Amino acid sequence: MWCSLADPYPAEIIAGAGFDWLLLDTEHSHADVATVLSQLQAVAPYPCSPVVRPPVNDPVVIKRLLDVGAQSLLIPQVESAEEARAAVAATRYAPLGVRGVAALTRATRFGRVKDYAELAHTELCVLVQVESRHALGQIEAIASVDGVDGIFIGPSDLAASLGHPGDPNAPSVVAAVEEVIGRVRAAGRPAGVLTIDPMFARRCIDLGTTFTAVGVDVGLLARGADALARSFTRQIPETAAPPAATQSPEGR
Repeated sequence: MWCSLADPYPAEIIAGAGFDWLLLDTEHSHADVATVLSQLQAVAPYPCSPVVRPPVNDPVVIKRLLDVGAQSLLIPQVESAEEARAAVAATRYAPLGVRGVAALTRATRFGRVKDYAELAHTELCVLVQVESRHALGQIEAIASVDGVDGIFIGPSDLAASLGHPGDPNAPSVVAAVEEVIGRVRAAGRPAGVLTIDPMFARRCIDLGTTFTAVGVDVGLLARGADALARSFTRQIPETAAPPAATQSPEGR
């Protein structure tokens, strides 16, 4: 489940709903590091794994998210093996990467996890997101990068890149997503996707996706609110007379 409302309260509601995992989004939301911290704290008691999506593949941003306790990251807009390696390096301390060292962070339980620096990279999950025509030609190269734990397909941006902005259900986009799932699995990596179409979600699962996001909190709220409002909206017959004019204050 995709969490874009940028608040711990709805994130906790979703965490308790029974989903295996949820995505805390900072790319297409107003969430910042403080927001993510509060969300991670809110969902911690639940058996639902949080994945955090930074707004960009940037080592400073990634470092800050890791320091507040993110353990699984979904890095957006990864176009090549080089960019995938940069994403992985941002999660590793030297000599394996470029992550800055801080001893008293939430990730280290404020200094209580003494061997955190040595073991952190073994407990982190780095997922990269492919979402362009160019990235489609780089799947195998990206999958070959050591430290990439999975490849996630972004249908909306992919649809735009393939000439179908706003239409991730276009046949050519659907075909591309299905092909990428097969290629990712053939390369030995788990595949993931986001879709709010239940039938396509099940199709992707049948094709072998390991992590499948099947809804978005904003959409659930908006569509639920729309449906509830419609169910209580008074239907006025087309032949009904217009309401009588009200008297102006001056005429009272």
